[in-house]
Amino acid sequence: MTHPLVISIDAMGGDHGPSVVIPGVARALDVLPSTVRFLLHGDEAAVSAEVGRCKGLSGRVEIRHAERVVAMDEKPAQALRRAKGTSMWNAVEAIREGEAVAAVSCGNTGALMAISKLILRMSADLERPALVAGIPTPRGVTTFLDVGANVDCDAERLVEFAIMGEAFHRAVHKASRPTVGILNVGSEDMKGHEEVREAHRVLREGRLDLEYRGFVEGDDITKGVVDVIVTDGFTGNIALKAMEGAARFMTAELKGALTSNVMATAGALVAQGALRKFRDRLSPPAAAPLLGLNGIVLKCHGGASARDISEALRVAADLAQSDFAAEIERNMTKLPAALAETSPEPAADGAA
Repeated sequence: MTHPLVISIDAMGGDHGPSVVIPGVARALDVLPSTVRFLLHGDEAAVSAEVGRCKGLSGRVEIRHAERVVAMDEKPAQALRRAKGTSMWNAVEAIREGEAVAAVSCGNTGALMAISKLILRMSADLERPALVAGIPTPRGVTTFLDVGANVDCDAERLVEFAIMGEAFHRAVHKASRPTVGILNVGSEDMKGHEEVREAHRVLREGRLDLEYRGFVEGDDITKGVVDVIVTDGFTGNIALKAMEGAARFMTAELKGALTSNVMATAGALVAQGALRKFRDRLSPPAAAPLLGLNGIVLKCHGGASARDISEALRVAADLAQSDFAAEIERNMTKLPAALAETSPEPAADGAA
């Protein structure tokens, strides 16, 4: 008999709470196997009302009442002190208790990261989770990390991101041998700060089982030149938000042009299917997994739509059915030796 795969959901998280989260769960039924079940954490009355409005959820969901919610504007440290018993806490705790294989939340990013790290702990001697985004490209999707969890990163953290990102891309996008690059201000070996150059040296010379292609530049992110692009959370967050802002600007300008007169509006009506595809391609990533935890946790953006929730649940299911965590563990065991092998030789006495 096939065992059910259970995904735990913070039904109260985000800007819209159950009114969007529950329809997103219902939408996911069309893309997930019938063996997938859902634990919905939140205010029982509010969640039950939304479940009753959605067809097909009967028998696929279990509602777990939570008295409190982590506010979107709470600081992580403050949220952590009062988090126990909230819908977010309970959603993540279900993984530790063996009741679910993954958790999804649209709630406060910093709080979700702090709660997940406290409850699940880090795997394979990793220090902090990394947030991942999927960037649309002509070749499909590029995995981009870190996009905000780690503002300051040394060379070892960047190499860890490469290991995690490669395993994630293989699991979600079914690539047999994902290619990896480091974001830099140029492609030449001497470009960039010391941490970037050192990570480049480890990935190029160390005995890690990765298809490393070297440095890539900012305009390569959307070209699809490699499958996985690694950077620190400061740079990654700015790059991601700049791309999201550019996408919104382009969409608004296109909408303005297509409604500027009667003829343009008529043409837009004829091309509405193509325009919808254009809009969807430029939409922000549906979810950012927190990689490096002893469990699968995905963060949706606060304004997520039902479509975004559905996509996040699909990614959660794909990760749960893959061995990406084991792949990360395997390469992490090789990292200390790789770092030792590629450490610069100490300068000789009297050397300039």
